[in-house]
Amino acid sequence: MQETIPQYVHRIMGKVGDHNPMKVQAATAPKLARLLKKSSPTKLRKRPAPGKWSPAEIVAHLADVEIVISWRVRSILAAPGTPVQAYDQDAWVVSGHYEKRDPRKCLEQFRILRDTNLALYKTLTPEQWKLSGLHSERGQETVEHIVRMLAGHDLNHLEQIDQILSPKK
Repeated sequence: MQETIPQYVHRIMGKVGDHNPMKVQAATAPKLARLLKKSSPTKLRKRPAPGKWSPAEIVAHLADVEIVISWRVRSILAAPGTPVQAYDQDAWVVSGHYEKRDPRKCLEQFRILRDTNLALYKTLTPEQWKLSGLHSERGQETVEHIVRMLAGHDLNHLEQIDQILSPKK
């Protein structure tokens, strides 16, 4: 059964809990680096099941998501209330040739973009955190909500990669 949008938001937000979302985000790239370092390129490219992404594809997805979030947050900061377009992540996997991308290069791209975004977040005023855009599927979302969702998204994908790469018992 497909997860509804409210169920997805609830699940992702639940992963963050009381954790500081910026600290969660700051820890993601080093955690990904540790996970990738202990795995062979073959293992990183192996899909755990049909229709499920490989660890390499997940890292490419995280790098592309960071681009999307960069644009969304900056658009909201510059023009509060701006429309925020959803996208088909599975179509991006195919059209972006995630299966051919080097996971270590994707990780480096992710790290640079993430560091850039975290530096921006640190400069935001309390008023800027409350600015919002209108997401085409999820409705009104503040910058604060987007940053918290992104932290939960990180945790979700870190768990997936860890589960895929962990030796089966």
